[in-house]
Amino acid sequence: MHRTFRAHKIASSTSRLGLDHQIEVLEEGVPSVGNVVLVEALEEKRVYNSVELATGRMAKILKGDLIVGVLGGRTALKGFVGGVPDRLAPGDRLHVLNLGGVIGQCTSSGGDLGKPLETRFLGMVVRDGKILNVSDDAIPESETLGQVPPLILIAGSCMNSGKTIAACEVVGGLTALGRRVAAAKVSGVACLRDTLHMRDHGAVQAYSFLDCGHPSTARFESVAPLTKGLVRALAQEEEPDVIVIELGDGIIGEYGPTSIFEDEELRRATGLLVYCANDLVAAWGGQAYLSRMGVEVAVLSGPATDNEIGIEYARKVLELPAANARTDPEKLTGLVVQALSQAGRRGDGI
Repeated sequence: MHRTFRAHKIASSTSRLGLDHQIEVLEEGVPSVGNVVLVEALEEKRVYNSVELATGRMAKILKGDLIVGVLGGRTALKGFVGGVPDRLAPGDRLHVLNLGGVIGQCTSSGGDLGKPLETRFLGMVVRDGKILNVSDDAIPESETLGQVPPLILIAGSCMNSGKTIAACEVVGGLTALGRRVAAAKVSGVACLRDTLHMRDHGAVQAYSFLDCGHPSTARFESVAPLTKGLVRALAQEEEPDVIVIELGDGIIGEYGPTSIFEDEELRRATGLLVYCANDLVAAWGGQAYLSRMGVEVAVLSGPATDNEIGIEYARKVLELPAANARTDPEKLTGLVVQALSQAGRRGDGI
C-alpha cells in the first residue's frame, strides 16, 4: 500500500538522491542495505539527539518528527552497533544509528551516548513506483586503478584520533602551496561533515563511500574496490595533483580499512601514510601493527602529538617525524611534502 507524507527532516545519508519533503512510501518491502526509509521519532534525547540534514546542517530530532534515512549498519567500538533486520512491517521499531541518519536495529551500545533514539518504521520511500536505494546512480566501484596521481593516506588508531583534522590540514596546506587537491573518505558510516570540511579546506572535490552507494562499510571484507572507484572518478573528473584519502575508524576494526594496505595496486599508488594516534601506546602499537603488513608510517599526528612529550617519543623511540594538525599544521604540511618528494624519488609506494 502506498501512502504520501511530508517529512520533517531528510538525513544527509540520502543526499545524492535530491529528495523533496513531500514523499511517497510503500508500507511493506524487503529490507535491504541502502534502502531509503521513512521513520517517526518516538522520543527526544539529551545526548546524540541530532541528525545531519541533506544540506549539511545539524538539526535536533523532536518527538513526532518524520525522518527520511537509509537502512544500514554500524559497528562502532565507542558507539552503537546495529544492522538491517531480515523483515520489516509498519510499526516496527528501528533506531537512528548515526548522525547521518543511518537507520537500523541496535544490538549493542556503549560509551556515554546511552541508547540510540528509537523510531517507528512507516515505510520504504519510492519514486516512480520504485523503492529508492542510495546505490541508484552511484559512482561505480572498480577492480583496477589505472593512471592516478599520488595518494596520501590518513589512518588512525580509532575513532576521534584526529584523522579528519589531519586530512583537512594536509588538504589546506597543499592547496596553499598551489597543488590541486582532491579528497575522499573510504570507510566508516555515512555523514557529510567530513567531506564538507575537506572542501572547506580547499579540496576541489571530496567523495565518500556513500557516493559509491554504501551507507556504511560496517563488516566489509574489503573497501579496495570502492576506493579505486572513487579515486578513478576524482582523477578523471578533477585532474588533481594529489588525492588525500581518510580511512574512517581505526586500523583495527570492523569497517575494512586494512584492506587498503593489502591491495598491491593501491599500495603502489600511495605516496605516504600519515598515522594519527590517541596516545603513545597507540602510536607504538599502530606502527608495529602496520609494520607487520609491510606498511611504513611516514608521519605521526593526532592527540599523541599534543605536546613535546609525544613528539620527542616519536622521534627518539619510533624514529618518526611528528606534527600536531591542530597546533602546527604548517609543520605537518612540510613533513608531508618532504615525504611525498622522497617517495617520488624512490618511485615506489608504502
